[in-house]
Amino acid sequence: MNEQERLFRRIRAMQFAQWELHMFLDTHPNDCEAAKKLEEYRTKTAALIKEYEAAYGPMNETSANTSRWAWITGPWPWETGEEEDA
Repeated sequence: MNEQERLFRRIRAMQFAQWELHMFLDTHPNDCEAAKKLEEYRTKTAALIKEYEAAYGPMNETSANTSRWAWITGPWPWETGEEEDA
């Protein structure tokens, strides 16, 4: 396993832990220790993602600072002027 894969696995493990803590807090909303741990994991995950993206590029489309609506700015298939043979 190379360094990129190792870093990616660490990120995914931290994201999984965050999700589990989030679900735990749904049923235990007053657990301050779990809330602190969740925030700690969020901070660590953000740092790992920043490290990954600095070394290997964006992890996903939202990391590339694009709007989730960017797909709508391009021409639609029927607006390209190309006629398809039917």
